Amino acid sequence: KSPYLLFTNRHEIRRIDLVKRDYSQVVSTQKNAVALDLDVANNRVFWCDRFHRKIYSAFIHEASDPSQQVPLVDSSLQTPVGLALDWLQHNLYWTDSGDKSISVSSVDGTKRRVLISSDLSEPRAIALDPHHGFMYWSDWGTRAKIEKAGMNGVDRQILVSENIEWPNGITLDVANRRLYWVDSKLHLIASVDLNGAHRRTHMSSAERLGHPYALAVFEDRIYWTDRDKAAVFMANRLTGQDIQALAENLNDPHDVVVFHQLRQPPGPDSCNMGSVANGGCEYLCLKAPQITEHSPKYTCACPDGQDLGPDMRGCVPAAPRDDLTVRSPPTSGLTPDTRETAAEGIAPSSGGVSLADDVPYVTVAPSPSPEFLTPLSTLQPLSSQESESLGSHSMATAMVMSTTSAGDSSVSQHSGGKNFVLGENLTVAVLGVVIPIVPIVATVVFGLVCAGVYLVWRNWRHNSTKSMNFDNPVYRKTTGEGEEDEIHIGRTDTMGHHVHHHPYPQGVSMGVVGAGGGTCPQFIALPLGGSMPDAGTHWYTEQPMLSTAK
Repeated sequence: KSPYLLFTNRHEIRRIDLVKRDYSQVVSTQKNAVALDLDVANNRVFWCDRFHRKIYSAFIHEASDPSQQVPLVDSSLQTPVGLALDWLQHNLYWTDSGDKSISVSSVDGTKRRVLISSDLSEPRAIALDPHHGFMYWSDWGTRAKIEKAGMNGVDRQILVSENIEWPNGITLDVANRRLYWVDSKLHLIASVDLNGAHRRTHMSSAERLGHPYALAVFEDRIYWTDRDKAAVFMANRLTGQDIQALAENLNDPHDVVVFHQLRQPPGPDSCNMGSVANGGCEYLCLKAPQITEHSPKYTCACPDGQDLGPDMRGCVPAAPRDDLTVRSPPTSGLTPDTRETAAEGIAPSSGGVSLADDVPYVTVAPSPSPEFLTPLSTLQPLSSQESESLGSHSMATAMVMSTTSAGDSSVSQHSGGKNFVLGENLTVAVLGVVIPIVPIVATVVFGLVCAGVYLVWRNWRHNSTKSMNFDNPVYRKTTGEGEEDEIHIGRTDTMGHHVHHHPYPQGVSMGVVGAGGGTCPQFIALPLGGSMPDAGTHWYTEQPMLSTAK
C-alpha cells in the first residue's frame, strides 16, 4: 500500500495519500483532537480529545461513525497531549501536562499505571522504540529537554538539554536510529542519534517554520504541521529543501503520523513468547529496556496503589497509609469537576482553580485498634524515585506513617505520588521545633545588634568631645565654704567708681609705670586656701609695695 498521512485538525482527523494526493476525512465531530497514533497491522487509529479528556480508538474504515469511536481511557485524565502505541506488546502510552505525568495502559484501556511523575514540567510529545524497550518524550517547560527511559519507567536519562526551547514534537526514524524534533521557538528541525550524540540541524528558518508543532519522518521525507501557517508541509529530510504544502487553510493542525508497514516493523511480543500468557504477570506486562544481552525482556507492573508480590508477578495491596489523610480547604472557585479531581488527588485542569498553592489540612484518621501503630524505629525511608516524584507533584503532599513491619522487605513502598513514608527521616520533626524558635532568636540577635551599635556610638561621641584641663593653679578654682574662697580680679583705675566691688582694701593703689610715663593697669592673681592666720582679714596683712619702674 502507498503511505499516507493522518493529522489532527482540531475538530477532525484527516488523511492525505502521499502518492495519489487524495484528501479525505477519517474522524469527525471532535472537540479538540490534539494527539494520535496508529496500529498499522490492525488498521486502527488512537487519538486524544483534550476537551473531553479522553483517549479514543476506532478502526480507520469505521472511524467516521461516532458510534464506532470507543473511549479507552475516560477517567483521571487532565490534559493529554501526547500519545504513542507499543505495537508489539500492545500497550498505550501518553503524556499528561495537567498532572505532569507519563502513564501506560493496556491497548483496551482496562489496565493502567503512572510510570513517571517526577521532574516533569510540561511533557508534550512521546515516541516508542518497542524493539529495544525505550520511550522518548519532550518537555518544553522551564528547563526544556528531551528525555529517554525504559518502557517500564526505569533507566531515565536526558538526551538533549542545550539549544532547545519549545520541543513540541518528536518522532523516531527507526531505520536510521535517529530522533527528530521541531522547536517552535527557535524555528528549527533537528535530530540526534538515540544516545543524544551527533546532533544535526536540518532546517532553521523563522520564515519557513512559523510555529511547527509535530513532525513525522518516512524514507527521505520529513512532514510537519505549522499552526501559524495553518498547513501541513513536507521537505527533503537530508537537505531541508524542496518544501511543499500538502494541506493549507486548516483549522488548527496539531499531530501528524505516517501510515505504512515500514513505520512499525514486526517483531516478537516479549510478554507472550512462552507458554504463559502476559508473561505470567497478574496485571501489566511492560517491555524492559534492552541495555545488554542479559537484560530482562519484560517487567510486570501493578496498578497505582499496589505493589509486586514476592514472585514479582502478582500484585498485593500496598502498605496501608491511612494514618494521615489530606483534606483540602473548600475553595469557592472550584467547579464540580475540579472538586472531584481534587478528591482523587489530581490537579484540576486549566479551566478550574489550581490547588498547588492551597495549604492542606492534615487530619489524623482513626485507627481501628492501637496495635496497628508502628514504632518510629520501624518506619521505612523513602526511595530516591519516590523523593523525586514528590518534588514535582502539583498537589500538596502529606507525610504518612508506614504500618509495614520492619521485617517485611518484599513489599515495595511505592507512594503513588500522593503520600510518602516518614521513615527514619526526622526532618519534619526537627523543623517543628526549630521554626517556633526562629522569631525568638531573631529578636535576641536584633537587640544585641542595637545595643552594640549604641555602645559604639556613645564611645565615638565621648572620644570626639573636646575638653580643656587647666593644671595651672593660677586658673584653677577650688570649691570651698565662706567668702574667703572668692576671687575678684580687676583694674583699680577703671573700677574705682564701682564702690561695691573693690578687689583690694581701701587705700591700696596698684600700677605699673611704663616707659612713656603712663600707668598700665596690672592684674594680680592671689593664691587661695584656708591657711591664713586670721579668717576675718584679707589675704594679706599689710599694704603691698610693688615697684615696676625700670
